[in-house]
Amino acid sequence: MKFVHIADIHFDSPFVNLSDKENLGDIKRLEQRKVFKKVIDYIKENEIPYLFIAGDVYEQKYIRKSTIEYMNQLFQEIPNTKIYISPGNHDPYIKNSYYNEFNWNKNVHIFGSTIEKIESESVDIYGYGFDDFYCTKCGIEDLEIKDKNKANILVIHSTIDGANLEEKQYNSIPRKLLEEKGLDYVATGHIHKLDYHTYENQKIVYPGSLISLGFDELGEHGMIVGEIDETTKLVKTEFIPLSENNFEEIEMDVTDVLSKDELVEKINDLETPQNQLIKIILVGKRNFEIDRYEIYKLLTNERIIKIKDHTKIKYDLEKIANDYTLKGLFTKEILQEKEKAKEEELEIIEKAVEIAFEALE
Repeated sequence: MKFVHIADIHFDSPFVNLSDKENLGDIKRLEQRKVFKKVIDYIKENEIPYLFIAGDVYEQKYIRKSTIEYMNQLFQEIPNTKIYISPGNHDPYIKNSYYNEFNWNKNVHIFGSTIEKIESESVDIYGYGFDDFYCTKCGIEDLEIKDKNKANILVIHSTIDGANLEEKQYNSIPRKLLEEKGLDYVATGHIHKLDYHTYENQKIVYPGSLISLGFDELGEHGMIVGEIDETTKLVKTEFIPLSENNFEEIEMDVTDVLSKDELVEKINDLETPQNQLIKIILVGKRNFEIDRYEIYKLLTNERIIKIKDHTKIKYDLEKIANDYTLKGLFTKEILQEKEKAKEEELEIIEKAVEIAFEALE
C-alpha cells in the first residue's frame, strides 16, 4: 500500500515577526496553498490511495472559511484517496472548529479524542485527535493490534519521548511504547523538523512542516511518500521537498567594514539562490552605529528579509584606561576584572562595558 504523509501546514498562520519587510506574511500564506496543491497533484498523478495528515493543518484562531473550502475542493479532486486527519494542538477538534462544523468531502475522516480504528481488508488505521490546545494523555497505552497480518498504521499528533514539562503538554508518547505495539508505521506530526531514516528500520516518522514557517526551520520542507509491502511489512519511505522558499541564515563579520555604505554594498553583493529567504546576522566589532531600518531602505537583494545585529562596539580599552576620567577609571577596573574572569564571564563583562559607556556619554 502506498501513502503520502504530511503534517504541520498551519494554514492562515499570521507569520508575526517573520520579517521587517511588508507583505511577506501574505506571500507565505499563498505558498501554503500552492504547496498543498502540489501534494494533491502528486497524489492524483500517482494514484496514491492514502493521505495521512498528522495535525496542525490550520491555525484555529486565524483560519478563514475560504481556506477550508479551498482544501475541501482539492480533496474532491482525489475521490479515490482516503484522507485521515489527526487534529493537533493548533487545530483541535473543539466545538467551534471547522472539523466539527464544516461539511467535509466524503473521502475525509477526522479522528476524535478517543483512539479509533478504521478497518479495511488489508490495512487497519488507528488515529487520535486533540480536543483541546493541550493533551497529556491520549490512551495510547490501551491500543491493541488485533490483526498483525494486516498493515497497521497510527496517525497522531505527538511529542515522541517528550522530556520537559512543556513537551509533556503536547501528547508525549515514549518511543519504546509505540515500538512495542507492533505498528508498521506511525505517521506523526508536531515537530517541524524532518525525522526519517535517522535509524535502521524507522517506522515512527516526522515529515516536518510542509513549508518553512520561520528561521527556526532551516532547510528543505515537504512530504513523505511511503509504501508498505503487505506481505513482508517492509516500509520504504522517501522525502520529497516541496517548499518553494527555504529559510537560511548567513553570518557576516563587520569588523573590517568602515561605513554603512560599505556594509550595504557587501550585503547587496551576496549571491543568494532564488529559493532561499535570508536572515543576515551581523557579528564582530562594529566601527559605526548600525541602523537596520536605514539599511533595509538601501537593499536591492529581495531575498534578504531580516537583519539581526549581534555586533559589539569596537573599543580600545587599553587606551581609554589611561585617561584620567570617570570612563578611564571604570575601564581600568574592568581590565583588572577581565584578567581574573572565566571564559564564560567575558561576554557579560563586554556587555557591561557597552552599557556603561553609553551611560557615560
